[in-house]
Amino acid sequence: MGSMNDTHQEKSLIRQFHTPLLKGTLVKRYKRFFADVTLDNGELITAHNPNTGKMTGCAETGFTAWVQPNNDPKRKLKYTLEMVQNENEEWIGVNTHRANSIVKDALHRRLINEIGDIASISPEVKYGEENSKIDFLIDHTDGTQTYLEVKSVTLKDPTSNRGYFPDTVSTRAHKHCRELTQLKQSTNARAIMLYLVQHSGIESVSPATHIDPKYTEYVKMAKEVGVEFIAYNCIINEENIHINQPLIFTA
Repeated sequence: MGSMNDTHQEKSLIRQFHTPLLKGTLVKRYKRFFADVTLDNGELITAHNPNTGKMTGCAETGFTAWVQPNNDPKRKLKYTLEMVQNENEEWIGVNTHRANSIVKDALHRRLINEIGDIASISPEVKYGEENSKIDFLIDHTDGTQTYLEVKSVTLKDPTSNRGYFPDTVSTRAHKHCRELTQLKQSTNARAIMLYLVQHSGIESVSPATHIDPKYTEYVKMAKEVGVEFIAYNCIINEENIHINQPLIFTA
């Protein structure tokens, strides 16, 4: 478990990007994990795209792209696609692997008010009847526990400022809802689903009933037994991404 004995000390902000990002223009995303980008210096590069979702509205030709260079000799691709800006110059964090790091930073800095006092944090703990791993198991100073699952939100309704999750039918998301529901029914622990919004144009979050109606059913069942659903947006720019403030979640 990660010690958090410095409860009364403010943690410094974690830098998500270890090297400065390079700016360019997105040419295309293909085969899920590849993105061609023309850098501002005119060089055409292929970047690793660490996002397995559909990326609807997040990977259009002509979007401004921000990539992180990497000199690891073991890597085949020397760049990672981190963020884009759409035609409205809205920032979108497309590297979903960063979601847990962003939330971990926020937990250490006591920025998620719903969590309360924290004694320790344990990431990726096995639990449940379906062989799952919770993103964060949080032990509190009063001896209670919170199971915190994190979901990254980048899908924005083109006609409003509402964000949706998931962006495609997700049996994995179904499973996590079922696990948290079963957890609440069988223990006294808190169970929280946190939607991390990495899109500066999104102002509220809802389940994507029009895409995955089954997921909405699981969310409603989970809420009925006491699973908590919260959403937070992020401050996003070419230097960093970090949690900002809570958003409204409706289901």
